[in-house]
Amino acid sequence: MRINVMTADEQIISLEVDPQESVENVKALLEVETQVPLQQQQLLYNGREVRNSDRLGAVGIKDEDLLMVVSAAPSSAATNDLGLNPDGSAVNPAALQRQLRQDSNLIAQLFQNDPEFAQAIVGNDLNRLQEILRARHGQRSELRRKQEEELALLYADPFDVEAQRKIEEAIRQKGIDENWAAALEYNPEAFARVVMLYVDMEVNGIPLKAFVDSGAQSTIISKSCAERCGLLRLLDERYKGIAHGVGQSEILGRIHVAPIKIGNIFYPCSFLVLDAPNMEFLFGLDMLRKHQCIIDLKENVLRVGGGEVAVPFLQEKDLPSRFLDEERSAKQASSSGASGASGSADKNTTTSAGPASSGGNTASGDVTQNLDFEAKVAKLVELGFGRDAVLQALKFFDGNEEQAAGYLFGG
Repeated sequence: MRINVMTADEQIISLEVDPQESVENVKALLEVETQVPLQQQQLLYNGREVRNSDRLGAVGIKDEDLLMVVSAAPSSAATNDLGLNPDGSAVNPAALQRQLRQDSNLIAQLFQNDPEFAQAIVGNDLNRLQEILRARHGQRSELRRKQEEELALLYADPFDVEAQRKIEEAIRQKGIDENWAAALEYNPEAFARVVMLYVDMEVNGIPLKAFVDSGAQSTIISKSCAERCGLLRLLDERYKGIAHGVGQSEILGRIHVAPIKIGNIFYPCSFLVLDAPNMEFLFGLDMLRKHQCIIDLKENVLRVGGGEVAVPFLQEKDLPSRFLDEERSAKQASSSGASGASGSADKNTTTSAGPASSGGNTASGDVTQNLDFEAKVAKLVELGFGRDAVLQALKFFDGNEEQAAGYLFGG
């Protein structure tokens, strides 16, 4: 079929084309006739621009139809405005943003492939747009650097030890990257943030969000929380000490029994009181065992009393932001509390550190010494030796972990 194209200076150019011809090919023919580069042409049909990928017949262009071609060449000033600085940021971020917003297809692709960049384009924060442009430039530069290094390694001297080391490292890193890509495709939830297990409870009538931690030996309450719940008056300071674990916290004492309400049922509970301002209330293994609790992750509930009560674990939206920021502190406190609880309880059971205790300093030293010994026992047990054999070896070598290990391996 024949189409007629009017140029900006009102000249008519007639072209013989196929209805299935692409607009891009028509522009290539016009480039020969008008000397206007294809990239700077805008082809209009009935006042509407047609895209390069469109077919003439698909957009309704028929034999003897009239189209118009105009030059879309940007001015030198506009070209400069759309340029990039050496660090990858835009010379004129507002102009670049306006230009990118005009291409709806590009925006749609970016929302699929790079939603962060797309959001910066459609948003109003130009500083954020500049930050992302710099970050993308840095990523591209790093990728080019790695590609250049890989290319250099291909031609490296096979007898060069340093080059062979780099090749080995590149192969190892490639395996890591492939493993990461496989995880991203088949196990994407592994990259999501995991919210710890919290449930609603009442301690002495005061509602709290309890951190459920089966990895902590003892149930822990902070001094400030115990005071808020009216329990600090029951603090038995004869059980004070120093708890060592992932972190270190002072054990202020013990509250032997107080009511906690889970669901609609009250249960007796005992607490270690720690000087841990970043951790409020932790429901540990001692009370989980005592009240026959079940952590049901399939139904996302905590079952108490063998199933007589089921309370749901809280979602992230139900937790104050400080809880999410302080989870690591709570974990450190729980680890400290677990170790301290074990040492303190053993000491108070086997010595006079109970009601007839003379003071807290002795308890503190005993707790620390007991914790060090238990840590050595646990480390050797993890190597596959029986606990009785480990205890005997450590006692024989006066607690020397290395000599005990050598003796166990030699036996």
